[in-house]
Amino acid sequence: MFGATLTAMVTPFKEDSSLDLDGAQKLAQYLVQNGNEGVVVAGTTGESPTLTHDEQIALVAAVKEALPDHPVVAGAGSNNTKAAIELTERATAAGADGLLHVTPYYNRPSQEGLRQHFTAVCEASHLPAVLYDIPVRTGRKISSDLLLDLFALPTVVGLKDAAGDPGETADVIARAEAAGLDISVYSGDDTLTLPLLAVGAVGVIGVATHWAGAEMAEMIAAYHKGDVQLARQINARLIPSYNFETGDIAPNPIPSKVMMNLLGVEVGECRSPMGPIPNGLADTAREVLTGLDR
Repeated sequence: MFGATLTAMVTPFKEDSSLDLDGAQKLAQYLVQNGNEGVVVAGTTGESPTLTHDEQIALVAAVKEALPDHPVVAGAGSNNTKAAIELTERATAAGADGLLHVTPYYNRPSQEGLRQHFTAVCEASHLPAVLYDIPVRTGRKISSDLLLDLFALPTVVGLKDAAGDPGETADVIARAEAAGLDISVYSGDDTLTLPLLAVGAVGVIGVATHWAGAEMAEMIAAYHKGDVQLARQINARLIPSYNFETGDIAPNPIPSKVMMNLLGVEVGECRSPMGPIPNGLADTAREVLTGLDR
């Protein structure tokens, strides 16, 4: 429904840390011109915890205006079910093509609490919804049994999988297929995209796709065409990008913003509390680009 290669887009800010909607439109257009079929806005990489609801909705509307012919998926998650429902309704009205619902974070709900939360937010809109499982950030894994139940909800069309366990994902996909559920699984961890393709994922909602969207799209296409050797070769070229995008010294999305600014796509810096840009990060970004023959 949304394509195979999407970027979890950073949110551009001006020098005073205010939202840069013009920059967001230019970035979105750059991404679809460089290998991406669509974008996800106001997700974790988009610094959603630092955005107000008004800013998130303005971002969705601006990016959709810039990409009328490409899917724009809106992050509408919260650890407050009422707030998530409000965001869902407002993102729907703002023109989003789909919704990304992350597991409620920090408060660590029970599996039944997760069921009730996801059911409520998915029922709040007619738009297709992608569930986002990322226990390293949220503190709670969506169980496989619950995922299968949630896949049966009428608006749920996919899963962004950042749980880090391709074996469990393989089991979930196999069980979904056996139950006749048409669900698209996206890698939510660039490093595991190729392994997840091997167990049935359709593509990636990536971060390195900011600057390596074309390469990632080529890798996914090669795998789906049966050219596993080519897919492996491309993946090997992308490993420095995977290593660059994450880390304790410069956590996501700081490296991505440094990279985009280096490429001339101005996105500014991150809002607090992400912290300052470490010395030498731009030099590392240049090395990554050199490895991609840029």
